[in-house]
Amino acid sequence: MIVVEVVLVTDDMAQTYDVVVVGGGSAGLSGALMLARARRSVVVIDAGAPRNAPATGVHGFLSREGVSPVALLEIGRSEVRRYGGHVVEGKVSTAIRDRVGFTMTLADNRTVGARRLLVTTGLVDELPGVPGLWERWGRDVLHCPYCHGWEVRDQAIGVLASGPMAVHQALLFRQWSADIILFRHTTPPPTDDQAEQLAARGIRVVQGEVESLEIIDDRLAGVRLHGGKTVACQALVVGPRFAARADVLACLGLKPAAHPLGVGEYIAADETGLTAVPGVWVAGNVTDLIAQVLGAAATGAAAAAAINADLMAEDTQRAVTTYRESLSTASDLDGRWS
Repeated sequence: MIVVEVVLVTDDMAQTYDVVVVGGGSAGLSGALMLARARRSVVVIDAGAPRNAPATGVHGFLSREGVSPVALLEIGRSEVRRYGGHVVEGKVSTAIRDRVGFTMTLADNRTVGARRLLVTTGLVDELPGVPGLWERWGRDVLHCPYCHGWEVRDQAIGVLASGPMAVHQALLFRQWSADIILFRHTTPPPTDDQAEQLAARGIRVVQGEVESLEIIDDRLAGVRLHGGKTVACQALVVGPRFAARADVLACLGLKPAAHPLGVGEYIAADETGLTAVPGVWVAGNVTDLIAQVLGAAATGAAAAAAINADLMAEDTQRAVTTYRESLSTASDLDGRWS
């Protein structure tokens, strides 16, 4: 299989596949696996920058609880290859429509064609502008209670208010710890109803802008406010702005839309992942900003089933046309010789 993939790389991937999957995370690999098992020719083009790379483990994924993100993706690649699918390292720079379907050009000028396109490029987390957040991201600076809540249970957990979901986050994390601190930072004060909810759950609200993090022995020890005061905490929750990685889709006229929850921008699609551009499906975080790994994998599988059905309909119509033409030709010949 390695030899085959080397040939693909050096031969400019001139083959046209039934489906090209752009993005090799859980959604993309799940979709590719379904398509390969459906005996479709499929290639996954992966830039190798998974969003969850900083995390130590994937959680809430039945049968894979705690597996490292890197290990999970390697398992997925092996399963795709087992059924004849290909996984190629590269970054798609442009995508255009052509008479067959789509042609993608990679950053190194390789090209590949596809009858259908499944884009699973995920999203980018845009963190608040507080020094130190990125360095701790996925370790003790977190955003999802279902991904990380158990690991920080019963600790002092700070919530850095940076958007409309801050109070919601604080109330959620209260399920995992009785020591929750909401740092207002630069946001407006909670509404009267929110303040009552926070007080009822014993959640402290700290006024003042957050300046930086306090790190001791490579562990988060607290949050430093402007003016020098430090508030102790062992984990810090932030609410990133989610931005869909949509450069490839922009080439096809698809632009991100504002998410109704006000948490970022996503690519709109129907329940199967079909976009407004015929032949183009999306799955995973590029279209569902809050999907976890298991949910993203499920959307990839659903999109793959829809793509296979769409290809089946096209194949059937082509066969019917050929069949009718053959009958017409046979009729002409019969008439000529009668």
